[in-house]
Amino acid sequence: MNLIFTCGGTAGHINPAIAVANMMKERHPDCHILFIGASGHMEEKLVPQAGYEVRCLPGSGLSRGKNLAAVKQNVHAVKCVLDAVKACKNIFREYKPDAVIGTGGYASFPALCAAQSMGIPTCVHESNALPGVTTKIVARRATKVLLAFEESVQYYPDPSRVEVVGMPVRREFLYETREEAREALKLQGQVVVSAFGSQGAKVMNETVADMMALEQKDGFPFHHIHATGSFGKEWMPQRVKDNGVDYEACSALDIREYIYNMPDVMAAADVIIGRAGSATCNEIAASGTPCILIPSPNVTANHQEKNARVLEQGGGAVVLLEKDCTPEKLYATVKELLADDNRRERMSRKLHAMVRPDCTERICDIVEGMVKR
Repeated sequence: MNLIFTCGGTAGHINPAIAVANMMKERHPDCHILFIGASGHMEEKLVPQAGYEVRCLPGSGLSRGKNLAAVKQNVHAVKCVLDAVKACKNIFREYKPDAVIGTGGYASFPALCAAQSMGIPTCVHESNALPGVTTKIVARRATKVLLAFEESVQYYPDPSRVEVVGMPVRREFLYETREEAREALKLQGQVVVSAFGSQGAKVMNETVADMMALEQKDGFPFHHIHATGSFGKEWMPQRVKDNGVDYEACSALDIREYIYNMPDVMAAADVIIGRAGSATCNEIAASGTPCILIPSPNVTANHQEKNARVLEQGGGAVVLLEKDCTPEKLYATVKELLADDNRRERMSRKLHAMVRPDCTERICDIVEGMVKR
């Protein structure tokens, strides 16, 4: 069996594809797997680290602006797509895939489009409550459309090809215990983790940097692990120092670009602070870690807030809007959660209840059925 996974842009699109690829490899050890993504993005790091080959093609996202610069960007983006579709067809002729599986991001469009034009079965998984542009387009001709949220079914005109399966997460998020994770990481006391995506978020990095000064005033009451993301790694640590916090000499602060062992870190945490991308929400739910979600206001149709409200209404999250999230407000919310063990225990139980633990298995079953047909 030859399978191609296509995804890219952020870890939220890549990690679900890796989770499915891992299980397909377990089921079919002789299965050949190839990833297709976009040059210059996280897939170039994460996919090889997972042990898979990735071919990255030039790509560019569309601009929703109406000025000349936006028009030029969109012309360039269309050219990139056409070139990438042609390149994907050449890859398919060489690789002869039995199916192509897309898990989101504009990087997945050329491969799915090329596969559909060549009659190759395609499966697209939409992880957000509100479908993205790529999913809306490729869903019209996809063999199967898989959704993370029941609320999303209404956006698709042909329900016969739609199935709600949940969100695939790596097995480590589902089964690692807090005690095992804390022992592996050699952590003691209360632990707070903050991360705002693989690229980072400038406003939230600034907020967390200023919050660390408040932590210092209180004598660092908890161990704080923070991921700056690729855009924040250069300047954010300096802002912490400018606030008078010598984080390099402080054992309570751990600032890094990216958390590669997130299943361990999330399982060990008492509270996690983050954005509300679908992958993040589902990984948090799988680990059962009480969370403070600050949805990005800079996403299409405000879909992150819709994701966050699902967890909030289920009783597993506190939602703060970015415009209201001052360092003082965020710090007070963290301290409030850390002070209430019973509340965190209730939140953890409710988060676990939201998870579909068989999601990855169901997706693999569907892919196998597509290949057989």
